[in-house]
Amino acid sequence: MNNFNIRKGMTEEEINIVVNEALDMMTLKEKVACMSGNNFFLLLLKDHKFGVRAYPGGGVKRLNIPPFLFTDGPKGVSMPGSTCFPVAMARGASWDIILEEKLGEVIGKEARAQGANLFGGVCINLLRHPAWGRSQETFGEDPFHIGEFGAAIIRGVQKHNVMATAKHYVANSMEYSRFKVNVQISERTLREVYLPHFKRCIEDGCATVMSAYNKVRGEYCGHNSYLLRDILKGEWGFDGFVHSDWMNGLRDTIKGISGGLDVEMPRAKYYGKKLEKAVKLGKVPLNLVDDSIRRILRTTLKFTTKEDTQNYDSDLIGCDDHVSLAREVAEKSMVLLKNQDKLLPFNADEMDSLAVLGPLSDAKNTGDHGSSYVRQKNIITPLQGIKNSVGNKINIIHNDGNDIDVAQKIAQSVDSVVIIVGYTYKDEGEYIPHISKGLGDRPNLGLKEDDIKLIEAIAKVNEKCVVVLVGGSAILMEEWKEKVPSILMAWYSGMEGGNALANIIFGKVNPSGKLPLTIPKDPAQLPYFEIDIDDIEYGYYHGYTLMEKENIEPAFPFGFGLSYTEYSYNNIQVESVEEKIIVSVDVSNIGAVAGEEIVQLYVGFENSSVDRPLKLLRGFKKVDLNLSETKTVSIDVRKKDFAWYNPENRVWEIESIQYTIYIGSSSKNEDLLTTQISF
Repeated sequence: MNNFNIRKGMTEEEINIVVNEALDMMTLKEKVACMSGNNFFLLLLKDHKFGVRAYPGGGVKRLNIPPFLFTDGPKGVSMPGSTCFPVAMARGASWDIILEEKLGEVIGKEARAQGANLFGGVCINLLRHPAWGRSQETFGEDPFHIGEFGAAIIRGVQKHNVMATAKHYVANSMEYSRFKVNVQISERTLREVYLPHFKRCIEDGCATVMSAYNKVRGEYCGHNSYLLRDILKGEWGFDGFVHSDWMNGLRDTIKGISGGLDVEMPRAKYYGKKLEKAVKLGKVPLNLVDDSIRRILRTTLKFTTKEDTQNYDSDLIGCDDHVSLAREVAEKSMVLLKNQDKLLPFNADEMDSLAVLGPLSDAKNTGDHGSSYVRQKNIITPLQGIKNSVGNKINIIHNDGNDIDVAQKIAQSVDSVVIIVGYTYKDEGEYIPHISKGLGDRPNLGLKEDDIKLIEAIAKVNEKCVVVLVGGSAILMEEWKEKVPSILMAWYSGMEGGNALANIIFGKVNPSGKLPLTIPKDPAQLPYFEIDIDDIEYGYYHGYTLMEKENIEPAFPFGFGLSYTEYSYNNIQVESVEEKIIVSVDVSNIGAVAGEEIVQLYVGFENSSVDRPLKLLRGFKKVDLNLSETKTVSIDVRKKDFAWYNPENRVWEIESIQYTIYIGSSSKNEDLLTTQISF
């Protein structure tokens, strides 16, 4: 028997039989060849650029066992023509899990249409500090929130028989020093802050995990047996495979296989012939190799043999339905931070002229150009979107703002002004040595000096001024935020961002986004961060938990976002049922227009006998409300999500104390109703 009858519809039992028989038939050379990417540099030389195809790995050609075919993300499939969605941080601001799962389905469909079956774009690293260059690739600062979004996109992607990869495992929260930095971290901080979102994704069936470049407690993550073997594969029961990140993600043959790394990507530098030699010399037990092969083959066959529910033709790539979803996601991601005197929405029927100013006003700016770059030509800029929205009804005057005097004169001559400022891939993003134009991490948390001068100059001559911020993380704005009436956080909003922005500005869409992070007033309020560093300690507190611990009032709190309507909360109720509690509240639309509200639930630990945050997010739900409509919103919280990790006993413990339940519109205590529960 030279090969297997690999077919659609194979049962789990049939797959296991094939895997076991294949292990018996494979030579050592075939086994180690299965544990790495194949022909990467040959393909790169042929294409002259990265990301234009799916990159193969694994597979056993002689036995008819297919390879996995890798493509990246997370703002869409990173191959030409794919739908370019808003970055993950923007989607985190939507707080819309249903929408994220739909987006995952589109990515799954387009991955298949592009010839891929492994999507490496589920970045769930924690935003510890807003200077992190790749902050745009994750969903926010809170582990619970990130975990729900990671699980949602994984469910969507894997519905279309595409393996999803959760990355970068673990504690990868800085960019320039990611190849060398050693992260010191306490056990409680690791378990309660940096691991829960990964565990959540494993619980929802994530197929593969990508190890991080950095070290944790002195050992590279790709070699770290405590992280990979003890926790991931042992405690959590993960039965998929672990592959390395793509540049020096593996540093040592024996440490890698001993530590639990199954696949070296994108090529065999330390595995391949070196691993084969190590096994022959008795330095690596064959059973470790066989365990990796079993994981690789079983996971790949599980997805490649599953029956498809549709065809995945090339006309799916960037199709109209997918582009429409990209626009909807962008609309629901934008966060209205300030709206003095209800300046927004603009009424196009009462406006003769509008100035669209700023260096990013007509820029095709979708964020990072590293591994997450989606090669999409049909990008709607803010200026284009505004013109598309108003047609000839309003005189639109555009200027890039480079000459402030000219921009100021334009602002004086028009009814209202929209200023588009912020960042591009040149300011923040993935750091790739010898390739990146910047350091990856952001040295300055505020706007550029020229942007601030432009805002201040325009605000002096036109009271109807809206500042639109573009970026992947928190932007400090204390110097100028009181000088303008309206501020909108648009993030990197994808290929339809311009149309979405116009729909928000002119009231066709009521903004519903809320911050997935905390915006401080001063960098001194944040955890320690240094761009070029060899060792760093990640503390137990960051983001809103740090602000509350130290009684600091942020510029804008976690979970904050305004609307064109107003909501009221009443009648909080809590019920304990077996392994969960059910919290309900009546939410009413008491404003002028229909809208969507994000109901947030936090658990307070004020009575804990151990050091814990004052409160933590433990649930959220989006609700749509018409004028004068009231709905009762119920949110379930698992009792195990009340637990803390006891490092002495190495167990999760739920204290028998009184907990405070908070529910409302943001993390700010004034925005929350409270009640208590004990168990």
